[in-house]
Amino acid sequence: MSVIGAVPPEHDGPMTRGYVLEQLGVARDNLSSIASSIRAARENARRAREIVSTELWECLNTTSARLPRRLQSEKAHEYFKWVRERAALAVGVVEASTSRDEAWQFFALGRAIERADMTARLLATRALTEASGPSWTTILRSCGGYEPYLRTYRGMPSAVNAAEFLLLDRLFPRSVIASITTAEQCMSAIEPVADRVGHSNAVLRAFGKLRNELEYTPIEEIIGDLHEHMENVQIVTREASEAIGRRFFPTQAEPSWIGETS
Repeated sequence: MSVIGAVPPEHDGPMTRGYVLEQLGVARDNLSSIASSIRAARENARRAREIVSTELWECLNTTSARLPRRLQSEKAHEYFKWVRERAALAVGVVEASTSRDEAWQFFALGRAIERADMTARLLATRALTEASGPSWTTILRSCGGYEPYLRTYRGMPSAVNAAEFLLLDRLFPRSVIASITTAEQCMSAIEPVADRVGHSNAVLRAFGKLRNELEYTPIEEIIGDLHEHMENVQIVTREASEAIGRRFFPTQAEPSWIGETS
């Protein structure tokens, strides 16, 4: 639950398997749950229906309609497998049928920021729990990186190699550094840089500082203080997401009325 910051303050009982599956799997009132995320994706697509392809709309609509209300413990694996397949289908539709215009850039930007944040959360959890927490193999599998890791390092995961792969591998799309680089490219495409000196774009500046810090800090130093470094990644991604929302998707803007002219 703490990986995605979804521990409810009023919950003081034991974190049982059934409770976690319910809260993160199908709970409609938990914004961090799979069900809430899918419904939010469907609602966002409905609001942007004029730029969303029919194939993507049908995919999200069907997925949302088929969401179960309850999750049986013995069928959890089938449910998560179905969710992954539907998510992969939606991403595949976007990749195959969307012009590389501004809409696609926003899609890729959001995905890159989310990937960087979630990978950092998994690594931070490993740093906090150490031996009692998930193994490096489990963390790699959670990011879809176990087999790519084996092809890269040709051996069982070690702390240094696994952390280095998930943080700094430029060829693995879910690594923190690859995600940040993609986010920078998308941000530059959406709002081209015209400055001769430095960056006035706060989002690009924050991403650039974070990327340089990770690239030029020895991996041993990062491992030694992994939790602090991953907290910094989460702070940057959160602030970048909020800045993008304020800049391009203001929701609290006061309506301005233009009176009739005589």
